[in-house]
Amino acid sequence: MSYSDFSVGAPVVDKAAPDGPIETRWERRKFGVKLVNPANKRKVKIIVVGTGLAGGAAAATLGEAGYQVTSFCYQDSPRRAHSIAAQGGINAAKNYRNDGDSVYRLFYDTVKGGDFRARESNVHRLAEISRQIIDQCVAQGVPFAREYGGLLDTRSFGGVQVSRTFYARGQTGQQLLLGAYQALERQVNAGTVTMYPRHEMLELVVVEGRARGVVVRDMVTGEIETHLADAVVLATGGYGNVFYLSTNAKGCNVTAAWRAHRKGALFANPCFTQIHPTCIPVSGDHQSKLTLMSESLRNDGRVWVPKQIGDTRSPKEIPHEERDYFLERKYPSFGNLVPRDIASRAAKEVCDEKRGVGPSGLGVYLDFDDAIQRLGRKAVEAKYGNLFEMYERITGENPYEVPMRIFPAVHYTMGGLWVDYDLQSTIPGLYVAGEANFSDHGANRLGASALMQGLSDGYFVLPVTIGDYLASNKLPEVAPDAPEVVEAEKAVQDRIETLLSINGTRTVDSFHRELGHIMWDYCGMERTEDGLRKALELIPELRREFWNNVKIPGTGAELNQSLEKAGRVADFLELGELMCLDALHRRESCGGHFRGESQTEDGEAQRDDENFSYAAAWEYTGRGSAPVLHKEELLFEYVHPTQRSYK
Repeated sequence: MSYSDFSVGAPVVDKAAPDGPIETRWERRKFGVKLVNPANKRKVKIIVVGTGLAGGAAAATLGEAGYQVTSFCYQDSPRRAHSIAAQGGINAAKNYRNDGDSVYRLFYDTVKGGDFRARESNVHRLAEISRQIIDQCVAQGVPFAREYGGLLDTRSFGGVQVSRTFYARGQTGQQLLLGAYQALERQVNAGTVTMYPRHEMLELVVVEGRARGVVVRDMVTGEIETHLADAVVLATGGYGNVFYLSTNAKGCNVTAAWRAHRKGALFANPCFTQIHPTCIPVSGDHQSKLTLMSESLRNDGRVWVPKQIGDTRSPKEIPHEERDYFLERKYPSFGNLVPRDIASRAAKEVCDEKRGVGPSGLGVYLDFDDAIQRLGRKAVEAKYGNLFEMYERITGENPYEVPMRIFPAVHYTMGGLWVDYDLQSTIPGLYVAGEANFSDHGANRLGASALMQGLSDGYFVLPVTIGDYLASNKLPEVAPDAPEVVEAEKAVQDRIETLLSINGTRTVDSFHRELGHIMWDYCGMERTEDGLRKALELIPELRREFWNNVKIPGTGAELNQSLEKAGRVADFLELGELMCLDALHRRESCGGHFRGESQTEDGEAQRDDENFSYAAAWEYTGRGSAPVLHKEELLFEYVHPTQRSYK
């Protein structure tokens, strides 16, 4: 397959998006949907793939509404979904601090933070629903932190100047996921949701152009199963593991979304990758993943490096006047709380100047000495204690006594399957929620917005909009031996048999690691024309070798983790190429996509609104064929694009 000669197809249009005043669009859309009456809901089957915040919330809410829901996850329990790893908090425009926050300000901050590459309608809806999310989670018993008067506490996150992030110490994702999990298990017990753990989706069943089921593999027995329904929801997370080293759990993958893409779902903005600035630096080739330190630490931690190149003194020995607090110096208005893309590039810049710290020189200090002196150690422990403990366990260093060392790493992916305002993909009946879709964050996600989007999609948006599809279409039952079903099952079997038959000499992990190096070197924090073209030469070569020389021991009729990994890496090898093509064609810098050729005089991202104010939605055209680019024009009626400045 070669992506070098892509073509441009017809524009893609979000026909579900309402017009009129932005403040009333979601209410008017909700009123305009067709409804499924309660008696008929009991006859409707919906498949939900993924049990993180988006998938768990969706399955629980759809089950509560009375639908027959079938839920799949590849973990042994829904509680192990990667949403559990989120640390810092969840945004909501409650304005409990009375510091000037509002729905409109959250909307504004998110559009600006995404560098004007997100849809206004979607972002405003997200800001509206943020207030309902907090009420929902409190009612579920999520133990948010509270201030001395008993009200819910908030803290600040990057890219904003108000305090709107609700949190549960450094375990916010875990607590929110447990809330969704309890709601989900309630429906399992009630019989409205049937749960299939340790099952991985390997194919989408499309009948007469509509999504009607999935083919899954029982990861314990190896059995291939087909499950049919009236609609399918993918809530399968992001694809950051294409880089091999990332903050994602090792199991996170793109396979479910990529299977849908190959069946006709457009894939939007794949190059928009978020680099998180506060990750524990790489310590050696033995690592298979990286560990994130919450962005919430930037509330009280100060980021710095020595002013002088080659200063290898202990940080305690370097006086304040010989330290460069470079975020505070460059961005005085936001300081250490600039957005993630800006903080990451600034850290890379000082390390490129040979002022980085640690054994590799790829690190900067995150120092809490001032906060401990100002607030006292007990107050800092109360806010960040479990994060400090995690850091000490991994590094052997006590962050109460010496500064943390951090460096940017791959974290979240803003790209994903293209969806309309209703969260429906270009395949009718296929809905996509949470990080698996592209819709809300533009080119850079503000911190503490991932949990917000997942719960918004799962609890409040999808249960409304999917009903409109189900009420508007006649969906006859699909026979298990229908040609499309048989074809999907055969595709899965053939792929497994092909992988097992290669019997080469290289491990799956060796291919994944090599792909990760290519992606990080040429499609990481900074992309260039030459680098991306080099990657587009290297990845097809690596993919050809994979399909001729990968070694997968065992069989398909058993627990076989090498086989699981091989299928995922095969999809990463195709996705990686599309990511590089998307980055190459987008000859501008915006948010997490930084092209070396497109920057301002002081090194900031330089957008090209005249030529690139669109979402890039890519169509798969078959093996060996170049993809087709469909552009969705982005219109800004309320937050007009300007050069982002956090100075």
